[in-house]
Amino acid sequence: MDTPQSPNQNHLLAALPTAEFERIAPHLELVAMPLGEVLCESGGQLQHVYFPTTAIVSLHYVMENGASSEIAGVGNEGVLGVSLFMGGNTTPSRAIVQTAGHGYRLKARLMMEEFNRAGPMMRLMLRYTQALITQISQTAVCNRHHSVEQQLCRWLLLTLDRLPSNELTMTQELIASMLGVRREGITETAGNLQRADLISYRRGHITVLDRSGLESHTCECYNVVKKEFHRLLCDVRNRQDPSASPG
Repeated sequence: MDTPQSPNQNHLLAALPTAEFERIAPHLELVAMPLGEVLCESGGQLQHVYFPTTAIVSLHYVMENGASSEIAGVGNEGVLGVSLFMGGNTTPSRAIVQTAGHGYRLKARLMMEEFNRAGPMMRLMLRYTQALITQISQTAVCNRHHSVEQQLCRWLLLTLDRLPSNELTMTQELIASMLGVRREGITETAGNLQRADLISYRRGHITVLDRSGLESHTCECYNVVKKEFHRLLCDVRNRQDPSASPG
C-alpha cells in the first residue's frame, strides 16, 4: 500500500511558520520522481524548485568527457534549486533521481516571491544552503583523502538517513558512478562489508544489518555533515510540533 503523501514529510516545508506555509501550500504540486529522471542538466535553469519527500536526488558534476561523480544528495531534509534564490540561476551540476519516490514542486517565480519577502523562508533557505555547501565540501575532501570503504560507508549512511527503512535499491554500477570510482572497487568493498555482517547485498538491493558497525567503518566526513545539518536546521520540525524546542 502506498504511503500517503504530505508536504510535511519534507523537513524544510515542515519548518515554515503557518502563515508562510499557507501562502505556498495551494501551489505545491505533488510529483512522482522515478529512478533516473533528470530534473536539471548541467547549465540548465530550473523552472521549479523541488522538495523531495520520499525520493532522493543526486547532484552530479559532469566532466567534458562525460565522466561524473556525486557532489551532494538532496532528500527529505532539503530542496533542489538553491541556484535560483542565490542569484546564479544555473549551476554546472546535473540533478538526477537516485532513489525513486515523490516530492513537491513549486514554480520558481512563486519561490522567489516568497524568498524576496525577506522573512522565514529566506532565513530557512540560506541556512539550508550553508549546510549543503558543507556537504559538497566534505564530499570533495572525502573523495580525495579517504578509502573506497570509508566513502561507501559514508554514502550508505547519508542515504539511509533520508529513508524510512534500512533497505536501499541501488546497483553497484550506480554506486560506482556516484562515488566516481571503478565498479570493481565497489564490488570488493561491498563484499568485505557483507562478510563482516554489516550489510546484506543482492543484485540491486542493499540492506544495512549493523548501522553502528557501519558508522565505525566510515570516516569523519559523515559526522561532520550530519552535525552541521543538525546545528543549522535543528528546529525544522517546529510547525508540526509547536512544543518542540530547538536542539
